[in-house]
Amino acid sequence: MRALFCPLSDPGYLYPATAVALETHRRGHSVAIVSSGPAARAAEEAGLTVLPPDGSYAVSGWFRSAYGQYEHVRRTVRRTRPDVLVASVLSPGALVAAEVLELPVVVLGLACHLWPHRGDGGETDPQDRAWRLDSTLDVHRALRAELGLRQVGAARQDALLGTSFLLRGHPSLEPPGAELPARVRHVGPCWWEPPADEEKLHSVRSRLDRVGKPVVYVHLGRVFGGESLWPWIQRAFTGGEFQAVVELGRSAAPPGLPDAADVTAVRLPWMSPLLERSALVVSSGTSAPVLGSLLHRRPLLLSPNGGEQAVLAAACRRAGVAGVLDRTRGGDQLRTAADDDVTTARAHRMSDELIQAKSESRAAQAVEEACR
Repeated sequence: MRALFCPLSDPGYLYPATAVALETHRRGHSVAIVSSGPAARAAEEAGLTVLPPDGSYAVSGWFRSAYGQYEHVRRTVRRTRPDVLVASVLSPGALVAAEVLELPVVVLGLACHLWPHRGDGGETDPQDRAWRLDSTLDVHRALRAELGLRQVGAARQDALLGTSFLLRGHPSLEPPGAELPARVRHVGPCWWEPPADEEKLHSVRSRLDRVGKPVVYVHLGRVFGGESLWPWIQRAFTGGEFQAVVELGRSAAPPGLPDAADVTAVRLPWMSPLLERSALVVSSGTSAPVLGSLLHRRPLLLSPNGGEQAVLAAACRRAGVAGVLDRTRGGDQLRTAADDDVTTARAHRMSDELIQAKSESRAAQAVEEACR
């Protein structure tokens, strides 16, 4: 089997695709991956064919780069002659290219399902999910119209699911009683990240050791026009019990902070060593830090803005593995969250089940099955 992986290029999408690509290659298949940075180096060292991405693979522009993505996938398919494609969620160009080229396509999703289920099971945000589906289908339909292809139905999410759609979270993150579409299955985190740079890690650890306070790992997501976490960070970690290491991710540079603020801001391609050092994780609710926190058995406080954040944060609260961050308060809530034995125990149970899921193997098997 020849597989072409064409994930979005941001780490939250590229890293799990790298995990599955490496496992698919390990199982004896020929694998090419559109990749860059540390993930590309790891793939090359493992013997995979690595192809450079272009701007159409950036998640920040997924809704305006569908045609560019479509053309890039078509060109890459001519070069690699795959039997199956593997793409990220929010990749309409890859989905339409697979259809035109008559190739099966496996879609790597996020930690929970973003679109409506059959039966809301008491879910509190069905309209939010419906809006997300409509906005995603709008991009899909616009690309089809540009290419002169037949349009799909007004609410057919199956057009976005590919041959198989893989969720990287836990089944309990879905609403109680809700039924997923037939092509959607849970495989688990597909966790991968590059090894930590020892010099950079030593520098961060030395700073944390000098401050000497317990660590809270804060992972910033996109604000989407909402409220930045920085005002809360400044209040919570100035003169308080905890210090913060703040992963900037794709967010802007931090504002000026007072010298008394116990905050270390970083922009690193890995998080595991910092999660291991932390007593608590604060996040807006994107898949990578949530799954990383669960895998490392750390309690969570979530404060979502837009995108997937609201859906995943609600799912984590409903499953009892996260609390709600109150931005009007300071750092007093951190100790309460860190010492919440009930939430921590639930996170431990979910962590055990996610680890036992052997997610990369299950995802690679789904890629193999897509060719049958």
